[in-house]
Amino acid sequence: MNERLYVVAAAPFEAARRVEILPAGHRARRLHGHGFLARVRAELPPDWAPFPGAETDLLAERLREAVAPLDYALLNDHLPTPTDENLARWLRARLAVPGLERIGIQSTRDQGVDLDGEEHAHIWRRFRFEAAHQLPNVPAGHPCGRMHGHGFEVILHADQDLQGRDLGVDFDRLGELWAPLHATLHHACLNDLPGLDNPTSERLAAWLWQRLKPALSPLSWVTVYETATAGCHYDGRHYRIWKEQTFESALCLRQAPTGDSRRRLHGHSYRIRLHLTAPLDEVLGWTVDYGEVKARFESIYRELDHHRLDRLVGLEDADPANLLRWIKATLTERLPSLDRIDLEQTPGCGAMLCWGDEGPALPG
Repeated sequence: MNERLYVVAAAPFEAARRVEILPAGHRARRLHGHGFLARVRAELPPDWAPFPGAETDLLAERLREAVAPLDYALLNDHLPTPTDENLARWLRARLAVPGLERIGIQSTRDQGVDLDGEEHAHIWRRFRFEAAHQLPNVPAGHPCGRMHGHGFEVILHADQDLQGRDLGVDFDRLGELWAPLHATLHHACLNDLPGLDNPTSERLAAWLWQRLKPALSPLSWVTVYETATAGCHYDGRHYRIWKEQTFESALCLRQAPTGDSRRRLHGHSYRIRLHLTAPLDEVLGWTVDYGEVKARFESIYRELDHHRLDRLVGLEDADPANLLRWIKATLTERLPSLDRIDLEQTPGCGAMLCWGDEGPALPG
């Protein structure tokens, strides 16, 4: 598939609201407040920013300007029905950004909505359970062959064509569907549950899908975080995994104009996510071992971490777009199932390079 480069940005705001279209007795009908996070993703024209490398900061600035009227405000004063879906619409109407592809509103750490330009909403909610497991078919000596445990996180995703409606699937509906599964999984050994004798992230995601999809037709993905930095998506047909790492690096942007602070030597704490799509190994129960992904990235990681990025051999400049393409060119032979890389230079702000099916965006 064609390569796509997206610039991403995020901006927080604090606000109160009442959502009076919800049923009588629903807690969100009362006046309450959230620490919201707005996110945007755009496929920008090449000359939109004043110089290559300024795109992320400029997009973040435009987003902060758009959310400023909502910060420490009563949202009902700005729009009559301030659902997450309508907040995304409100922001879209006020963001003068070409190529705007998606707007997200995250109303808590554990729930949110992403809206595209065609009224298609991706609604998600995160849950957690504590459980033990071991993987019986891994090679001898593999750490996952020993009995161990995780604080698993699961995200349920629902995609809907809103067709102008104020609200998609209610977050509480996702909670109701999750409750009996939580009762089964929490404080359990996953290997003891029927159908989970080999409880990899992939097998667990499929196990959850089979139990949820009949009751929730808009269910589009099930995400399983096995750790904070690795997990799997499943949509009933395809498995997509990701592995995340951070690196600390210095840089200067050579194409920044004289006097711009980004031309000076500075640095970032970067977060990178490698996304891979591959068929399931029916014996091992996974697509690609998370440890194998990390091992094959290791030599590139050593070139990035605690170094000057603008001195990397073969890198034109150290802006996110060039850095992503350098990583892709260096890594794809080692990880042929790699099809997307996310790179954040500050929390929520950076770029994504995709050359396969994108899958769901991960909440922060």
